[in-house]
Amino acid sequence: MSEPSKTPGVRVLDRGVEFSVYSESAAGMELCLFDEAGRQTAKLPMAHAGGNLFRLMVDGLKPGQRYGYRAFGDWDPMQGLWFDPSKLLTDPYAREIDRPYRFDTDLTEFGVDTADLVPKSIVVADCGEAIEHVDFPSGGLIYEAGVRSLTMLHPDVPEAIRGTVAALGHPAIIAHLKKLGVDAIELLPVTAWMDERHLLPLGLSNAWGYNPVTFMALEPRICPGGPAELRAAVKALHAAGIAVILDLVFNHSGESDQFGGTLSFRGLDNATYYRLAHDDPSVLINDTGCGNTIACDHPMVRRYIIDSLRYFVSEIGIDGFRFDLAPVLGRAYEGFDPNSETLSAILTDPVLQNRTMIAEPWDIGPGGYHLGNFPAPFLEWNDRARDDIRKFWRGDASMTGSLADALSGSSDVFTESPRTRSVNFIAAHDGFSLYDLTAYVHKHNGPNGEHNRDGHDENYSWNNGVEGESENALVNERRRQDVRALLGTLFASRGAIMLKAGDEGGCSQKGNNNAYCQDNETTWLDWPGMDAALVAHTAALSALRKRFDVFGETAFFTGDDVQWLRPDGRPMEVADWESPQCQCLSMVLSTVETDTGEPSRLAVLINRGHEEAVFKLPETDEHGWHSLAGESAGTVEIALAPRSVSFYAERLPEGQSRRLP
Repeated sequence: MSEPSKTPGVRVLDRGVEFSVYSESAAGMELCLFDEAGRQTAKLPMAHAGGNLFRLMVDGLKPGQRYGYRAFGDWDPMQGLWFDPSKLLTDPYAREIDRPYRFDTDLTEFGVDTADLVPKSIVVADCGEAIEHVDFPSGGLIYEAGVRSLTMLHPDVPEAIRGTVAALGHPAIIAHLKKLGVDAIELLPVTAWMDERHLLPLGLSNAWGYNPVTFMALEPRICPGGPAELRAAVKALHAAGIAVILDLVFNHSGESDQFGGTLSFRGLDNATYYRLAHDDPSVLINDTGCGNTIACDHPMVRRYIIDSLRYFVSEIGIDGFRFDLAPVLGRAYEGFDPNSETLSAILTDPVLQNRTMIAEPWDIGPGGYHLGNFPAPFLEWNDRARDDIRKFWRGDASMTGSLADALSGSSDVFTESPRTRSVNFIAAHDGFSLYDLTAYVHKHNGPNGEHNRDGHDENYSWNNGVEGESENALVNERRRQDVRALLGTLFASRGAIMLKAGDEGGCSQKGNNNAYCQDNETTWLDWPGMDAALVAHTAALSALRKRFDVFGETAFFTGDDVQWLRPDGRPMEVADWESPQCQCLSMVLSTVETDTGEPSRLAVLINRGHEEAVFKLPETDEHGWHSLAGESAGTVEIALAPRSVSFYAERLPEGQSRRLP
């Protein structure tokens, strides 16, 4: 006979199913069983088994069984206690639920039964079969995509699976990712979320998924096949050599503020799962802007987070994680601690140690901005590089030095590390698309129903003379030039880079910079309307980046690695870096061709001006500098088109040092 479990969750045994749930303050716990039609078939009291666990073994049950919990105790919200046995509660450890979460005012009313509203947890057996891991190279290309936005309109994906996780494994999607040279796809949340309560009256729904209720169960609207569907997609992507990174939200839950619903954490143990004010337990700390903050420093919550990550690695085969508002993971009442027990547990856990970890290094709590402060080997979203690249191409004065810092991996940010841990990006799900950066000065978020008050006001964007869509051919050509230049800058930066899905084809969100509630053509990729030439250009940039080792390396540059030159070929000096009028820069790199191992020099030429510029490159042998667009320059003087980034290579004679003069 098996020993009783000492951990929360369910265990499928030969004789039946064992249920365990954690609560420090509940006076009692009840297990409710349901049939597939949602009819309740049993109410079973659970025994208090010590260690704040309530446990019950039910003989004869099998995988597929629907269930939920009801917790008994004091109803005293002023003391942080929200026990209400009329509320059916989802198991935090549930791996599958039978329907999506949805908000209803009955979820907020004491004494109103919610069995017809709350999803039923489903018993899922362990898979047991390991999926081979795919390493994400530390300087690789990440492709950020939402499941629905990526697949809803793809003409080659069968209609039956469009908008679902199953579509990620379709050959048409994988072929596109391979064409772009994607090393890892980073999926916007796939765990079950609830639409924010203000969206329903507006006829809108959450398109991004950053509002989870529990942290393991998958969203039925995009993953109707449950864990097996996600496993199959991961296997297909792995077979193509593409790693899978999940964007996870461990910072808040969709139960929201005190006016939100009771669906799981709040009803099981509000004071354990959420951070409450020290001097007033009725107050939910809101370091996330979403109504509540997960108490990640609580030992049980820490265990839950680690168990969730282990599940996705061991059972699903996930290769890495991006953590939304990641400072919350390191927060205690005293503030953010990069050496917190929770962050340390993530990095030292033997199951997780070889997985990629990426932090969004800010939240809105006190002292919430922590770019460069996460412990290695965390990679970090680098919004400073994002903004500096945007401002450089917008034409802001004195931005050349900041651009060089971004291209070099931001050694001034990651001062405690010998290597860059930057994830450079110019656009992401949150904000303007890459194209919209060149077409809109102002946000246009009216369709979100908040009178254009939501979203960032400053986007460091420009519109090339016309706000929004234009029929002017010259304006549209200038925008295409700018998008190509932005892509060239991104792919020329050192370390990991991230491309937002659709930016490779010039997709627009019509100026909406907070399209979280636009589950429609605003965020769905317009595959037929993609700019095929721009997609080919992006693929060529990616191939170039992989051809030379200098971009994917993560060690910071030394004097032997790079020369920064003026257009006249002379080294940049302090006055040049600080000049408000500086429009041009060349970066000459010592590198190796990855396929042949031969040393080479590579020149990246940047002209943000609106006139052609002539660049003089270092002297070379009789072979000259060669444009990686195909033609031979044949000279050290190169005329570069306005608003462009171009790449030139020189192969060194055999035996010559790759060091720069």
